[in-house]
Amino acid sequence: MPAALHPGDLVGLIEDRGPQLAIVQEIRGSRATLRVGATARPVALPVRQLDLIASGDRFSAPASGPVQQPWGLETTTLAAALPPARELASAWLLLGSTPDDAADPGAISLEDLADLLGSASDTTLRAALWLWLQADQTFFRWRHGQVLPRGLAELRRLRLQRRREQLVLDRRNAWYQQLRLRLPITITDLSGAEAEELALLRRWALGDADTPLPPALRQALQQAHCPAEAGAIRHLLADLGQWSRHHLPSLESTTWELGFTAELEAEAERLLSLAEAAWPGDEHRRDLSHLHLFTIDDDDTVDIDDGLSLDVDPSAGRPRLWIHIADPGRLIAADSPLDLEARRRGSSLYLAPGTMPMFPLALVTGAFSLRQGQRCPAWSLAVELDDEGAVQSYELLRSWVKPAYRLTYSDADELIELAPPEEPTPALIHALMKQRRAWRLQRGALEMDQAEGRIRCQQELAHLEVTDPSASRSMVAEAMILAGAVIASHGIASALPLPYRSQQSANLPSEQELAELPPGPVRHAALRRCLGRGHVGVQPAPHFSLGLEAYVQATSPIRRYGDLLTQRQLALQLEGQALLDEAQMAALLSSLEGAVREGITISREDQRHWQQVWFEQNPRPNWRGLMLRWLRAQDDLALVHLEELCLDFPCLCPGGAQPGDQLLVRVELVDSLRDQLRLRASI
Repeated sequence: MPAALHPGDLVGLIEDRGPQLAIVQEIRGSRATLRVGATARPVALPVRQLDLIASGDRFSAPASGPVQQPWGLETTTLAAALPPARELASAWLLLGSTPDDAADPGAISLEDLADLLGSASDTTLRAALWLWLQADQTFFRWRHGQVLPRGLAELRRLRLQRRREQLVLDRRNAWYQQLRLRLPITITDLSGAEAEELALLRRWALGDADTPLPPALRQALQQAHCPAEAGAIRHLLADLGQWSRHHLPSLESTTWELGFTAELEAEAERLLSLAEAAWPGDEHRRDLSHLHLFTIDDDDTVDIDDGLSLDVDPSAGRPRLWIHIADPGRLIAADSPLDLEARRRGSSLYLAPGTMPMFPLALVTGAFSLRQGQRCPAWSLAVELDDEGAVQSYELLRSWVKPAYRLTYSDADELIELAPPEEPTPALIHALMKQRRAWRLQRGALEMDQAEGRIRCQQELAHLEVTDPSASRSMVAEAMILAGAVIASHGIASALPLPYRSQQSANLPSEQELAELPPGPVRHAALRRCLGRGHVGVQPAPHFSLGLEAYVQATSPIRRYGDLLTQRQLALQLEGQALLDEAQMAALLSSLEGAVREGITISREDQRHWQQVWFEQNPRPNWRGLMLRWLRAQDDLALVHLEELCLDFPCLCPGGAQPGDQLLVRVELVDSLRDQLRLRASI
């Protein structure tokens, strides 16, 4: 039965913060009022929760706390009073250790243990022993105010358990030390808990901070001078060898990053092996391989999905432009595994390091593309324009074509400029497309051609690629717009639900306002800020900036799933099969929205990242800039065109700056891992 307590007694109690010493101030029934710890906190507790350590009846009045005199039980005093570990072990041996747990040795009082190790009257020793008995030691158990020596088998089990716990603790400490020192790590060397914490850090680096960091991990980050935020953790993971400096968070775990499965790659190879065989509908294709067809693309283009040729109508002598589009639908059936994967992607991605195609690369560069010297399946659109540039007649069919040669844009520009007698076609088509563009401009189309910069990368080195407006680029773009306009008109005449692309009309600045702005980027920026976003729907509607009553993107079926949908609907019409109705087409377009948005997000993040890398790799005191317009004038934030890069950036500008002002722009901060770029301009 526990000894009765009186005011002035020294007692022990267990709190959330651990074992504490206290002085009894008053006893009222079954509760005691205490002064606890070094600060003598007032606490009231049931008597049954208290262990008597020493009686205070020799003092005239209760002390104000265990640290105060006459007790004087300070931390250093208690530590000095505790016997060495060797003596504590000897006490265990003397008090009845047994070879196993079959016989439980007798219990002794705290006073008897103190007497064995020193003096029972030594209050400090008794307090030190009580605190030690509550701590993580293996020799004794404290039970109901008594000291019980542990059996030998139990002691061995405890020591083995402690050693294992210590090994785990040592390993954890070594893990946190690696974090603190930012030492490279090997994932296979990590324990399960460490791998989980590394995965948690990666989630934070990706911007997912929903799961809180454990306190020990957060402390390790602090010691590594790593704030608990995404950018800083990316730096840490990069130092640990667990984060590519050019990894895009928006690409993480997407279908793009996962790539094509082995099954899809195998299906692509199967289709390639059958590409030369006869497929349903091939017998109805018109053989146009006699046409002198050429393709025009950048040097590094791998997916060649359009080409041009020209002939003359024998009866009228009017030039007839042929626009040929690759036909991947010949091999890719609707709702097949490759079709569903292309739908999940929505389009190909063109990133600084290279292309992430919508279909497996073997198909993109092989059977799908219009390859020089190869007989290729295609959709061919023949268009005749009148003298004004309006469409006079057209013919749309599936065909066989054989591209005569592949041109780069620089090759085509040279042929357009020189118009050699042995190859007049590019120059003739260019003249036709100039006429067609003039027709659109008369109907309100906007012309905003200017040099455009893009950052590419090779072996982690960023390099600038500037695309200048050129005759061949204008010609190809106009031909593709013409094809989209004709197919949209065909869809309207045939009541075909198609992915019509539209843009609402906009209130543009007046001619006088535009005339006051410098031509080029500044004027174009004033126009662009007024334009609404494009909209894709199953009902035709005007496209404001193109100056068209209706428009369909239809010339990139290898790169855009919506263009493949257009071809598929045209094929159903041509074959006399049931068409996709408006609801079905709308559902397919709706299913593409998420993928298209995701692709845009990835592409923007990719270009933003490599722009930041460009500035890191190409430090300069300043850059020439051109103020385009204010973004947030109250924050001094404007859109600025860096003329040498042909790129636009948000930039801090001096108040009072006006569109068209020449600026000197300096980089105040750039950190590609943190996705940070801060530019400041001066006049």
